[in-house]
Order: sequence, then structure tokens, then C-alpha cells
Amino acid sequence: MHLRTHRADSYANLQHMGIELVERRSAKDVRRILEALPEWFGDVDAIDNYVAAAENDDYGSLLAVAPDGVIGAALTRRHFREAAELHLIAVHPEARGTGVGRLLVERIASRLAVDGCTLLSVHTVGPSFENEPYAQTRAFYRSVGFVPLEEHDGLDWPGPTLILVRPLVVQMQQDGSR
Repeated sequence: MHLRTHRADSYANLQHMGIELVERRSAKDVRRILEALPEWFGDVDAIDNYVAAAENDDYGSLLAVAPDGVIGAALTRRHFREAAELHLIAVHPEARGTGVGRLLVERIASRLAVDGCTLLSVHTVGPSFENEPYAQTRAFYRSVGFVPLEEHDGLDWPGPTLILVRPLVVQMQQDGSR
């Protein structure tokens, strides 16, 4: 994979790079990508839980597929009609920084908004736990429109979990309905 030299700022550029966003499940690809990111996903039990979620129909699954295989994965969970959670987003290390993660988030946000969802949330390691990889994660989330809401200890793991939210713009129908 030689994607770092190109940046996919739009879906057209992504397609030009030979990458498609596809709604389908692939637990084996989720596992492969997470295992390639030990700075973020070093806990075997956490990886197993994400792989199980990738197989579970309660989660939406969006994959970024390059000519030589899956390079990114995102899982979402709709908790209420108005609110959804970005449960997982991961991009293979060789494709990080190319815009694939941004395009996964934008596609998810767009599809959810069309379906009447007004708020997308995500959990990550909070800033009170100093860790450079997670500082990068928080910066990424902020760059795609998420804002910090609150930090809690012991929510998803024994340390601090930061909850970030992104308002979604719901398109109104011509008759004024959502």
C-alpha cells in the first residue's frame, strides 16, 4: 500500500485512488487492522469485543476497500432515532493520514442525518491520561467536527473516557418533515 503520498479530500479522489466505501461486514479485516495498531488496540479482549461487534447486526459496518484489501473500518450503533455512536473507527497504519478516516466519518454522518439522526457520539481515552496516540485520536475527532462533552473515570475502561459529540444537520423534506 502506497497511499501516504496522496490525500483523499473527497470521495471522487478516494475513488481515483481505487478506494471504495462499502457497507458490509468483515470481522477478519477488523481484527487485522486493529492488530496492526497496537498503540491504540493493544488489549486482546478489546480487539475480541470489536471483532464480535463487527459480526453483530446491531452495528452498522462501513469499510474502506482498496484494490489490495480493506484499509479502514467503522462501526456505528444507533441508540435512539436521534442519536448514534461511532463505536469504532480504525485505518490501517499504511493508510493513516490519507483522508480515509475523514471520509468514513463523513459518509456515516451523512447517512445518519438523512435518516433523521441529529447527534453522533464517540468515546475515546480522555486527555487526563497522557498518551500521544490518543492525543492524535482526539485531534482527529475534533478535525471532523466532534466536540468534547464530558470525561468520566471507569466508563469504558479503568481510566478516563472522553465522550465527544457531533451535531448532524438533518435534511428537511419539502413538506417540512424530516
